[in-house]
Amino acid sequence: MNTEFRRAAFPADLRALQAFDKKVFPKSDVFPAKYWKQCEPYWLLIDGVKAGCCAFDKHTSHAKGTLYVTTTGILPRFQRKGLGQLMKQWQIAYARRHRFTRIVTTTRKSNAAMIALNRKFHFKTVRTIPGYYAEPTEPALVMELLLPPKVKYA
Repeated sequence: MNTEFRRAAFPADLRALQAFDKKVFPKSDVFPAKYWKQCEPYWLLIDGVKAGCCAFDKHTSHAKGTLYVTTTGILPRFQRKGLGQLMKQWQIAYARRHRFTRIVTTTRKSNAAMIALNRKFHFKTVRTIPGYYAEPTEPALVMELLLPPKVKYA
């Protein structure tokens, strides 16, 4: 199995991103085109097939040094094969490579799989935002991972 992470191209990939979103998330959680344009999305390709996608918000209001992961998704036919873990490892490596010191993400409080995945990689819940999601109305968990700077030894 050949895996690759590739940055999505704009505007060429916009329709593919929106179609992907509709296959993975409830209608109320699908991003509008305008929001996708402010993100930095990446495809997870498996043998050349778009199996997953994640995106970082380039215009986040979080503190300097924070990478905000705005979406992480794996197509249903590729789920339960370890690709979510692969993507989470890649996100953390991306953050380290770009010298971020913190990763923040939000998820539905009912999304047990994503919460468990984040916790597996030592993300901590830092707050709950009531009514963040619609249809159904549901709180969001804000989770973060602190990435201490690498210590250089002389």
